[in-house]
Amino acid sequence: MKPIITAVELMNVAAGERPPVLLDVRYQLGGPPGRPQYEAGHIPGAAYVDLDAELAGPPGARGRHPLPAVEAFGAAMRRAGVRSDREVVTYDGGTGWAAARAWWMLRWAGHSSVRVLDGGLAAWTARGGALATGAPPVEEGDFAPEPGALPLLDADGAAALARRGVLLDARAGERYRGETEPIDAVAGHIPGAVSAPTTENVTEDGRFRPAEELAARFAGLGASGEVGVYCGSGVSAAHEVLALAVAGIPAALYAGSWSEWSADRGRPVATGPQPG
Repeated sequence: MKPIITAVELMNVAAGERPPVLLDVRYQLGGPPGRPQYEAGHIPGAAYVDLDAELAGPPGARGRHPLPAVEAFGAAMRRAGVRSDREVVTYDGGTGWAAARAWWMLRWAGHSSVRVLDGGLAAWTARGGALATGAPPVEEGDFAPEPGALPLLDADGAAALARRGVLLDARAGERYRGETEPIDAVAGHIPGAVSAPTTENVTEDGRFRPAEELAARFAGLGASGEVGVYCGSGVSAAHEVLALAVAGIPAALYAGSWSEWSADRGRPVATGPQPG
């Protein structure tokens, strides 16, 4: 199964006998909150999932968006109606970052059938998709997480992968180079990491580039063999893992990402355009 789904494809399966569970994961760093946007208009049948509260644990030494406790994540997914035997489609406002975080977490936790709506809600409405308002009740799901289905890196694992394989930095190039750091404690990148801004994986309308274009891009970055990805806090990196999956390349996620790495002043930091 492809990890992404078009708006037209979603319309077709949503009208079938077994429509997918829909998760609205609208999120924007620094606000505004996603729930009011969800209640003002969402894909019919979708449940709202809060990235900060349900797809991440409390910020701290493990980063700004550390993975939540497995039990808490499972409970949140059941509240959203996720079932083990039903396909799940995640979407957000259009960037795909938050939807990809939900996709990655569900796949990592053992759900076998999860896709992201390519282009998000904007793609749905552009195709004439209807919207519902309010917050309708959701039937409880039965999903029980079994973590480990996708590879996960910690800080030491990311450092080792940067030496023996390819570690991609999904942040903007100026943050990678250490020219600016608007959020985290230190500017720069993990030594050995390669700059690969996730924004270059999509077109101007937020849809993924064709698989062959993505494959060529990642090949040019040396992404063969073992591949890992990090970003600022493990959100946009999930989007890059998704782009790699579209290209047919498996990759591990360093969930703590730069927010965890830079918080440990004992970790080395590289700056400039080269991996270092």
